[in-house]
Amino acid sequence: MTDAATGEGVPFASVAITGSVSGGNTDFDGYYAFSFSFPADSVFVTSVGYRRSARKIVHNQVEQVVDFQIAADVHALREVVVRAGENPAWAIIRRVVDRRKVNNPDRQTASQYESYTKTQIDVNKLTDKFRNRKSVRQITDIIDQFEGLKGDEGETVVPVFISESVSDVFLRTDPMKKKEIIRKTKVSGIGMDDSGLVSQVIGSSFQQYNFYKDWLRIVEKDFVSPISDSWKLYYEYFLSDSVKNGEVYDYKIEFEPKRKQDLAFLGSMWIDGETYALTRIDVSILKETNINYIDNLRIQQEYDQPEEGSAWLPFKTRVVIDVEQINKTAPGLLLKFYTTNSNFLLDQPKHPRFYDTAIELSDDYMDFEPDFWQKKRPENLSDAEKLSFQAIDSISNVPMIRTYTEILNVFVNGYKNIDRLNVDFGPYLYAYAFNNVEGHRLRLGFKTDEEFSKKWIFSGYGAYGFKDRQWKYRLGVDHIFSRKPWTTGGIHYQYDIERLGLTRENLANSSIFGAFSRYGNFRRAYMQRDGYLYLKREIAKGLTHQITLRNRTFDPLFQFLYRTDLSKGDQSPLGSFYRTTELEFETRLAHRETFLQNNNERISLGNDNAPIVSIRYAIGLKGMLGGDFYYHKLRLNVKQSFRLGFIGRTTYEANFGYIPSQLPYPMLYTPLGNESWFYVENAFNLMNYFEFVSDRYATLRLEHDDNGFVLNRIPAIRRLKLRLLATGRLYYGDLSPSNRNITPTHDALGNEMETFKTLGRRPYMEVGYGLNNIFRVGRIDFVHRLTYRNEPSVSKFGVKVSFWFNI
Repeated sequence: MTDAATGEGVPFASVAITGSVSGGNTDFDGYYAFSFSFPADSVFVTSVGYRRSARKIVHNQVEQVVDFQIAADVHALREVVVRAGENPAWAIIRRVVDRRKVNNPDRQTASQYESYTKTQIDVNKLTDKFRNRKSVRQITDIIDQFEGLKGDEGETVVPVFISESVSDVFLRTDPMKKKEIIRKTKVSGIGMDDSGLVSQVIGSSFQQYNFYKDWLRIVEKDFVSPISDSWKLYYEYFLSDSVKNGEVYDYKIEFEPKRKQDLAFLGSMWIDGETYALTRIDVSILKETNINYIDNLRIQQEYDQPEEGSAWLPFKTRVVIDVEQINKTAPGLLLKFYTTNSNFLLDQPKHPRFYDTAIELSDDYMDFEPDFWQKKRPENLSDAEKLSFQAIDSISNVPMIRTYTEILNVFVNGYKNIDRLNVDFGPYLYAYAFNNVEGHRLRLGFKTDEEFSKKWIFSGYGAYGFKDRQWKYRLGVDHIFSRKPWTTGGIHYQYDIERLGLTRENLANSSIFGAFSRYGNFRRAYMQRDGYLYLKREIAKGLTHQITLRNRTFDPLFQFLYRTDLSKGDQSPLGSFYRTTELEFETRLAHRETFLQNNNERISLGNDNAPIVSIRYAIGLKGMLGGDFYYHKLRLNVKQSFRLGFIGRTTYEANFGYIPSQLPYPMLYTPLGNESWFYVENAFNLMNYFEFVSDRYATLRLEHDDNGFVLNRIPAIRRLKLRLLATGRLYYGDLSPSNRNITPTHDALGNEMETFKTLGRRPYMEVGYGLNNIFRVGRIDFVHRLTYRNEPSVSKFGVKVSFWFNI
């Protein structure tokens, strides 16, 4: 029995003879078998999320094969009326919830097993208009030669990616640790080279779903489990079957969301009548669920006990994601993942340091014997899967595909790779800018790739301003000393224009905002030479230390003076140019953070709802390399994103800093303002650039996204799938008298100079509210400035917009 749209087997479906008690259930792969006696004229199948289907029985045959291709029908369950007493399913669910801690697979002291994962991505739902495009016809003409790739109704299905992997998975509960060693991978994808990143993504780590947790993080959304503590708040249940199993009954319970827009599941689960553990579960989402670009998402798991008395562990998992058509003529996308686990070994934990690298590729992961996959596959590839490998190889050789792939890579990564040089040129977002100091600014950058060297990374850029007629540049060399543990070092030197309040440290990872900050009217611009040498090492999982020696110059392009000797008071000599040399130490703790290695870079996958804490201390070295100041700087940063029950997700970031030294105001703390029209996550969105200065400060950023919790309950607008936002920013800071006095208010001729502003006794505060998921890509924020509203040239209220891909 297969899904008519995906071709995947349909597990746990009920199959029976019409008008008879004869029947059974399909296994995890969709197969079924049972005996019956005549008279009988038809066999039918039912499964939650599918339309009921029936087939005729041929008489006078001892054995018959009846195949079903059933169509999805993700609508609510039939109406159930309980006329007296309590819903019988509730008593069972209570027992399941009460025994969650006992039955949770994570309760094992440790476990390890071998995992086989198969991944396939197909393009489907090709309309005639789309097929008839000249560029598409080159592909479909190739696919038409592979009849076995046709859908059940004869529609064209284009495979674009198929892979297999075998890995060893290790888990430990105290402390909670996980590691996957990917031993072998086989990857075939259109326009895709396996640089190691793909092989890490296709492992079993990304197909782990624990329904014993209250919330499951799937496609960046938090779905509530049907056996969570809040089960009665979110779900309706129906006891649909019970089967005698020795002295107890095993139960089949069907469930559906109480509100169709909630991030909850439609499906069924089988419960062991003795332990009240899950033995099978099959869940999908409704079309009305507040999630974008996905027609359907289905997760199926089957559990077993590796040892008597152990927890029931998932040993088979299937995930199918049906990506919707963006418009009526665009194609759809089908993602299929299949995982089987075997050779379990329980309660033999390894040393905690063993788990420090969460995902690890064996050195020979791409080398295997010709018969390796035949031995390791739990079952043979289907004819369609074999043809998919052949079809992908044929399609990849189409010149148009190679061209489109290169364009897509440039759009996503921002760089264009030159294979012959093993160099990436870009990022193109910074290629052009215009401002009042440089006029038209052109820039071209580069970095070497893994093919150039797996140890050395050379990078840099050159830029030229046609108004100031100056060249700017940066050159850098980084070295990867070790990948386990991750240890890097490097030396960089840069000469470029900057402006106060918009330094690279302030902009952090806001690459788009950083590119746009090169436009417009530059106030308080300065030229800077910045050279630094650093060494960074991950001491233990999630604990990283970095030491940096930095030498900088400050050459202002605006009127700026500072007193070089405060002991002489107003008679102090004045300076405008200065140089600093500092030694910086930084420690970062993110104990649940997982990384992927992409060529010579690491990509963070987040810290799993846990806080990330970083502490930075810098000491200025006067006299070393021409440094003009001796100083100290200390900063503490804490940030976290977490689920706030059923009302959404909250993110906060707090900063605390202290500078107990006498320094010119450009070296003190300046919160990041935002004078642009778009919303910037890490900025004060109604604060001007360089509006305040302090040498001791505390900041707090808050944002809450309700994921549709409120608007899902309003019938008139819930179909729009909008999500409410609430934001807040707070900044409190002060400035010591010595740092106030170091900056004169008048120049040598007695002319008044523009200096800086500081906060009074009140903190700076702004709050906002808005809508997310507008047309699935837009966000609008309405921001109110609550304090310091009467200052000149400030906005008391602002509307900010932003655009990004929302799931």
